[in-house]
Amino acid sequence: MQSKAVLGQTDVTRILAAARAEAQQHNWAVSIAVVDDGGHPLALERLDGCAAIGAYIASEKARSAALGRRETKGYEDMVNGGRSAFLSAPLLTSLEGGVPLIVDGQVIGAVGVSGVKADQDAQVAKAGVAVLV
Repeated sequence: MQSKAVLGQTDVTRILAAARAEAQQHNWAVSIAVVDDGGHPLALERLDGCAAIGAYIASEKARSAALGRRETKGYEDMVNGGRSAFLSAPLLTSLEGGVPLIVDGQVIGAVGVSGVKADQDAQVAKAGVAVLV
């Protein structure tokens, strides 16, 4: 039997705080979603000024990163590289900004961010992930 780390509420709070701090440092109005390893929501925060759709997109980016066990940028790169058939996958495959949380080689969750440019979304998500890994 294998064992792995599991995100607790304290961890989720720390992730949100770090991601929020990164976004606020740059005056970026974003939504931040944290999910468990199955893509199920643990937390969602939409900063003032972020469009309502940002909450949906951030959640989907986080879910896709958790289920796919990789950054959503990898999917975006595949599609942009010509693998258009991958668009039919049940993941958000066209947007950077979803980053898995990997502890001891295992994905334990993910962070998704939406609201600014794709690389900026990823920067905020990675700031959240960095507090745990």
